Amino acid sequence: MDKAKPEDERWMRRALELAVGGRGRVEPNPMVGAVIVKDGRVIGEGFHRKFGEAHAEINAMAAAGEACRGATLYVTLSPCSARDKKTPPCTDAVVAAGFARVVVGTVDATQPPALDMLRAARIEVTEGVLRAECERLIAPFMKLKTRGMPWTIAKWAMTADGKIATASGDSKWISCEESRRLVHQWRGEVDAVLIGRGTAEADDPLLTCRAPGGRNPARIVLAGKAHLLLESQLVKTASEAPVIVACSRSANASAVERLRKAGCEVLPLPSVERGVDIEALLRELGARQFTNVLVEGGAEVLGDFFDRRMVDEVRVFIAPRVFGGKGAASPVGGAGVETVAEALSLAEPSMERLGQDILLRGYVQE
Repeated sequence: MDKAKPEDERWMRRALELAVGGRGRVEPNPMVGAVIVKDGRVIGEGFHRKFGEAHAEINAMAAAGEACRGATLYVTLSPCSARDKKTPPCTDAVVAAGFARVVVGTVDATQPPALDMLRAARIEVTEGVLRAECERLIAPFMKLKTRGMPWTIAKWAMTADGKIATASGDSKWISCEESRRLVHQWRGEVDAVLIGRGTAEADDPLLTCRAPGGRNPARIVLAGKAHLLLESQLVKTASEAPVIVACSRSANASAVERLRKAGCEVLPLPSVERGVDIEALLRELGARQFTNVLVEGGAEVLGDFFDRRMVDEVRVFIAPRVFGGKGAASPVGGAGVETVAEALSLAEPSMERLGQDILLRGYVQE
């Protein structure tokens, strides 16, 4: 493997910045960014914009034109090389363009060995530049490809003393307007938003994306007995955005039929002691090529996901409020852990200010 050069990280970081422009539109493909550099300056940039459209390298090469010959291509993920895809393999185009060098962040192990093909064409190849950042970028794609399940993001808003509602059940609004606006952006970037029946009844949410230009995700309700109020906002808007009611296979047939007639999809699944088998649900969503699912609660649903080790990422809004109250609800129910040593730890934790709130983010360590 050829060694990295001092300037490689600079240009790979720019490719990473470009890649996130495809978030929420390229799935189930991975987000990818590309930068073409010649004589120390950028001559072309691109990213994968939408599923089924040109990949990052192709967009960057279109911007650079004939100047690609003898240049260096920086790309966050190795060029695609399979010949059974919606678009022609990018390796062929990279070779034909006459690049002198290709620098790759990480390698797509689900593809034929693209880098060997480039080296066979006498192109200098360097791999592993900002590897960790590039692997993080495609983690949802890789989970779907290797495990057949979507990336699950657990999200909640709580007070400084860890409450999601007062003792009387009042919860609107814990987080500030800026935080709620960001949640709508997230909804537009995922394939589905998931809640439990209790949250559906208590909050009567829409779960749609109200961000400008955003798309509505599928809305999933875990309801073991298929009980969901027909007059709820979710059911009444089933024609505007899909509503999937995940229930037990033993759910009442008349309840199932009522929801189907109202426009909901009813998805019968195996049952476990605490309700619907969420692993079976995630595998079904994976089979449908859902890449990202936002789990918004309530506490028992989040607890089940954490207990089953089905959470990949955590996003928590912490508001500068204190509710108190021994009976006030906390965000994560379930069985939990018995000792501190058993606790799930968050890797790469980060915090940022959003209006009055603090947003804590992190990835659940294996």
